[in-house]
Amino acid sequence: MLILASLLAGLVFGLGLIVSGMANPAKVLGFLDLFGAWDPSLMLVMAGAITVGRLAFLIAKRRTRSFIGAEMKLPTARKVDGRLMAGSALFGIGWGMAGFCPGPGLLGLGMGQPKALVFVCAMLAGMALFELIEGRKNAAGARAE
Repeated sequence: MLILASLLAGLVFGLGLIVSGMANPAKVLGFLDLFGAWDPSLMLVMAGAITVGRLAFLIAKRRTRSFIGAEMKLPTARKVDGRLMAGSALFGIGWGMAGFCPGPGLLGLGMGQPKALVFVCAMLAGMALFELIEGRKNAAGARAE
């Protein structure tokens, strides 16, 4: 059941990205170009996503298991620190340079967009670098104890 629900959620998400224009890097870059040829049409997509996400989190906070029986794993961190700010800035810079964020990047890869291949490879390299740094930091912390 979990696999079927995951497949259905992924299909709905991918279809939503295509219909909304989020899979088109030119449209996304037009939305992010506030001082040029700004295209505000993705504001409705953002507003809809925020509304649905907020509603989902309100429901999820009251539950210990999902509707299909999986364990609920909600974020617990509330602290805004330098790491969060730096990561957010890097995410925004990458999004602004490529016109992709992770979901649309993977969709673009599946659609055969060469630019998406470059983006996904860079994203995976960044994730691997993060894991390498975190692993070394955790190993150094364990030795210090």
